[in-house]
Amino acid sequence: MKTIQEIKDMLSRSEGEQALEAANEILNNKSVSRETLATAYYLRGNAYRQNGNVRMALNSYLESMELDPDGPAAEAYRHIQELLDYYNKDYYNP
Repeated sequence: MKTIQEIKDMLSRSEGEQALEAANEILNNKSVSRETLATAYYLRGNAYRQNGNVRMALNSYLESMELDPDGPAAEAYRHIQELLDYYNKDYYNP
């Protein structure tokens, strides 16, 4: 099983698929701490985002926020929501 740091390193090298697999492996392990689970969900969200799957990224961030409401997933979730909510009326009115 990969460590949290190894998953972070994979993400920094843009190895989103490998990071996703490693995060899922941690999440399937029932003996990890609540903090580790929250971090793994957050990193899985980052991997999904890196792979272009924004909806699954948001779901993973929500899972992380349930375990750690003040963790980094809350900010990541908020940033994605702001991007999705962005509306520029000039683009819709030729």
